[in-house]
Amino acid sequence: MKYLRGLAHGLKPVVLIGQQGLTDAVVQAAESALAHHELIKVKFNDIKDKSQKKAHAASLEKATRSCLVGMIGHVAILFRHHKDPDKRKINLPPA
Repeated sequence: MKYLRGLAHGLKPVVLIGQQGLTDAVVQAAESALAHHELIKVKFNDIKDKSQKKAHAASLEKATRSCLVGMIGHVAILFRHHKDPDKRKINLPPA
């Protein structure tokens, strides 16, 4: 997880969650971004409550079948390997 958080450090958020929370459009955007990038940042624009952000991040993690790498402030980091091993961009180091 620490390795992935390090890779995510220089990334810009590609999915934004606003007042309406976790909508189908947000899930679709996250799916598309994960398929393309594998590692993405999701920014919570209008949600200030920490427990609500955690709940939305967990729901998005489940909906996209990804892994929540971490949360820093108003940003969540999600990771999912590409389905095709030949198209994977991120190789995880051995444990």
